Amino acid sequence: MNSDKQLKKNGRGPIRNESFYKHTPQATESFDEIIENKFMTASKFSMEVEEIVKTNHGGLSYIDAILVYCEQNSIELESVSKLISKPLKEKLKVDAQRMNFMKKTSRARLPL
Repeated sequence: MNSDKQLKKNGRGPIRNESFYKHTPQATESFDEIIENKFMTASKFSMEVEEIVKTNHGGLSYIDAILVYCEQNSIELESVSKLISKPLKEKLKVDAQRMNFMKKTSRARLPL
């Protein structure tokens, strides 16, 4: 009761509450590590998709690996577009061109 009524001299709030500091993350973990563990990031998503492709020894395309990952983790396909990194996007593009889902493009054009 007494600790609830203790205020700083300037009247901003209670003096240091020890129970609050017991529940904060340890100082050894950085903010980035905490965020990466709690939420899916593009790099983590790419690593998971790469792992699926590697475990199937190349028998599964990147497109199929993303579908498998989404199915296993109950993720909607519409939300995956935010998690695709540039390297993974390039691999998807190569897969799509190989399967004739996209037109093959040539970057080496002669200027005429």
